[in-house]
Amino acid sequence: MTVIRSLVLFVLAALAEIGGAWLVWQGIREHRGLLWIAAGVVALGVYGFVATFQPDPNFGRILAAYGGVFVAGSLAWGVIVDKFRPDVWDCTGAAICVAGVLLIMYAPR
Repeated sequence: MTVIRSLVLFVLAALAEIGGAWLVWQGIREHRGLLWIAAGVVALGVYGFVATFQPDPNFGRILAAYGGVFVAGSLAWGVIVDKFRPDVWDCTGAAICVAGVLLIMYAPR
């Protein structure tokens, strides 16, 4: 149950951070305006709160592991939202990052 909770929190954090950054990007680079930017800033703030609910008490471990989730999640966001087509190196790099997440967070201690 703890691993499932942790994985769900990582996915929620990724949606908030990647979605927030995307909204800011759209607001500035695609000239969509201040409302998009403001929504992005709020989403980025939500990301900061979601991470605090991780069951592991170590900030450094959580943030290090989340880095791998962010890499894979960013590529997935690009595929789903922006119709980006990752190449074999993008996918290989993301797989390595996800393996790192699994080692950092869920290896027996």
